[in-house]
Amino acid sequence: MAEVFYTEDHEWISIDGDTVRVGITDYAQDQLGDIVYVELPDEDDEVEKGEEVGSVESVKSVSEIYAPVNGTVSAVNETIDDAPETANEDPEGEGWFYEVTVDGEVDTSNFMDKAAYDASIE
Repeated sequence: MAEVFYTEDHEWISIDGDTVRVGITDYAQDQLGDIVYVELPDEDDEVEKGEEVGSVESVKSVSEIYAPVNGTVSAVNETIDDAPETANEDPEGEGWFYEVTVDGEVDTSNFMDKAAYDASIE
């Protein structure tokens, strides 16, 4: 069963073994408004924690996407290319952005659980 955590950058991560799936939170998509374009990293890109790896463009603004972990991009959600509004409609499900294969354990100490994240956005 995958464990889900949240970042201060309003991204969620789902950890399943050595695979980390990344997307934006419902709060983030609500703040952005209608999402019209999402730039994502390419498969096989090496990413470093904290590095800007893409962006989300809405009718209101452009926000950066940051890598929450070190690793290699192993999958990119093609649905987002064709239908970026999926990130508004189902941000923590079908609207995921990309997956990273990590080497070793993911240090979750800098991430929040759902309760802590919800408290941080109140």
